[in-house]
Amino acid sequence: MILGKKTLEKLRELINEETEYRSGPKLVQFFNELGFNDAYGQGFPSRWMFTDEKLSLINGTPGLDKCIKNVFAPINFIESANDLDNFIKDFNKYLSFDKWKVVRNHAEIGFQKLDRIDFETPEKKVDEDGFLSQEFSDLNLNSINLESAITNALEYRIDEIEKCFAANAPLSVILLAGSTLEGILLGVATRHPMQFNCSNSSPKNKEGRIKQFHEWTLANFIDAAKDIGLIQHDVHKFSHALRDFRNYIHPFEQVSTGFSPSMYTAKICLQVLKAAIHQINENIKKISA
Repeated sequence: MILGKKTLEKLRELINEETEYRSGPKLVQFFNELGFNDAYGQGFPSRWMFTDEKLSLINGTPGLDKCIKNVFAPINFIESANDLDNFIKDFNKYLSFDKWKVVRNHAEIGFQKLDRIDFETPEKKVDEDGFLSQEFSDLNLNSINLESAITNALEYRIDEIEKCFAANAPLSVILLAGSTLEGILLGVATRHPMQFNCSNSSPKNKEGRIKQFHEWTLANFIDAAKDIGLIQHDVHKFSHALRDFRNYIHPFEQVSTGFSPSMYTAKICLQVLKAAIHQINENIKKISA
């Protein structure tokens, strides 16, 4: 099958971020399984550029079919079949414009040719509106029981984020929200290492050992927090607005990807942070018992 530009962009997001966070080395491994022979090292381009290049090379070849099947491989979603179906449903909204559809039949992923384009009213906007309409009053970090110095630093950052949002500074909001959420989750993980290390999403090194917390990415912490019940599906779903934006603290990364921050993205990032704090406050006792 041959996919259009927008469908390829969506596929890149699924590969890089949404189905799981794939670092540079993981992306090299992913595409090498499709017949490439790359190595990760100095001079590696941005992850988005790398994935876009590989997808353009396999577009219209059997390698693209295999790529999509690997992205949606059910064995990677043993504990989250609903998430898999939602990913497929979301991707099919784009794929329908190429007159194709991904079909899951139990543990098999296949494709169906369409006679026409099905263009339905998207549900994502409604979901975003519902998520953004929530109000959270319980944003007290003290009940999370982190070290007092860390709590004070995090509270200062939250105050700074609110000021940046009011000042119409979206990039500052996005970067600070991501680092603040990472700081909170790192603090909780340090307090509860067994729970985080035993989650299905705990990252491992080449030897198969679980990485030290200082080696975890924000995406790792978010996935693990969902696995152990600290945050819920809505925060996990919308956290993709934060997961990779941490890299944009480097201006060259921002330029290379063409990322242009907006206040709407900043609003989602701030809401993810608020919702995460609220849910952690509600669920922290479950992993402390």
